[in-house]
Amino acid sequence: MGRLTGGDPSLLRRINSAVVLHALRAADSPTLTDLVQVTGLSRPTVEGVIEGLIETGLVAEAPAEEGEARRQGRPARRFRFRTEAGHLLGIEIGPHRVAALLSDLSGRVRDSAQRAVAETAPPEERLERVRAMVADLLRHAGVARSSLRAVGVAGPGIMEADGTVRLGTALPGWTGLPLGGRLRRSFRCPVLVENDANAAVVAEHWQGAATGSDDVVFVLAGLSPGAGSLIGGRLHRGFGGAAGEIGALHLLGREATPETLLSTTGEPLHPLDEGQVAAVFAAARDGDGQAREAVDRFLRRLVHDVAALVLALDPELVVIGGWASGLAGVLGPLRRELARYCLRPPEVVLSRLGPAAIATGALRLALDHVEGELFAVEGTVTGRRR
Repeated sequence: MGRLTGGDPSLLRRINSAVVLHALRAADSPTLTDLVQVTGLSRPTVEGVIEGLIETGLVAEAPAEEGEARRQGRPARRFRFRTEAGHLLGIEIGPHRVAALLSDLSGRVRDSAQRAVAETAPPEERLERVRAMVADLLRHAGVARSSLRAVGVAGPGIMEADGTVRLGTALPGWTGLPLGGRLRRSFRCPVLVENDANAAVVAEHWQGAATGSDDVVFVLAGLSPGAGSLIGGRLHRGFGGAAGEIGALHLLGREATPETLLSTTGEPLHPLDEGQVAAVFAAARDGDGQAREAVDRFLRRLVHDVAALVLALDPELVVIGGWASGLAGVLGPLRRELARYCLRPPEVVLSRLGPAAIATGALRLALDHVEGELFAVEGTVTGRRR
């Protein structure tokens, strides 16, 4: 952190507070002596910081350990970080549903909820469904809205840093929507907005299939696939937030759209109709010749899209999520074809989080924000460049 000379005493207090809080969260009910040893701060400084944190409600005294209580004399005071002192929300806004995860300040999920929404719903109806879902979730969990410290939100589209959807073709009326601004009216805490595939790759790195890898591509497979990437353990959005929009690659050759490739009737599938897509894959598994040809065409396109990212980024791992993660036969063709196209084929696996990946990534976004405020954690996975 470097040596401080003179300067702002309030800054020094904030740094000391963050150092002590970080040590408290990492330890199991440490004593004052433990905290002095871990932080390197003086005993009077640690005592002052602890008393201040107790007043704010972030720290509480922990009960003495059983062996200590039996000894003669007063046992050493122990302290703990109060993970229940605040709560976080991770919200997914998708074509067919909205979903939310509620956690404490450690990121441990306490409750969840989801609601169906029509793919044709306009933005206000979709956002009203989000508000109603969150209200029901908080009521069910017995959590006051005022205890929310941060809310992460993930959905389709290219997102500006302020939460505005710069381009979003997947949902009606989504382009230009000030999503962050609309939702901030409903919460008295920061609201952070992210692209859905970006949120999903963060989630897989945190709790899913990519926990041991820092160079990862997550493919949100569908008729208009998207991808999120971690490079060196950090989320890569690109200069304007449009990194990973592989669903537009077919435009380079002006080839058939994905919804045409997967059609068995000559009529394009609806881009948001997951039922139609699942039906084609099911027919292919059952031996339908036209469906098999359609699936083969679609998988070749998906392989080309993924290969473009793999050749550019050289990831260690590719994680496949979205509706394709529930369909048999996706991994084999991807692995075979990537081995043909790529100089160093990556490992290819299915998402471990499944449908929960996007909301989980949104929750991680909120947790990163709170950690940055409370613990002065630098270099978080989801931090935006300003």
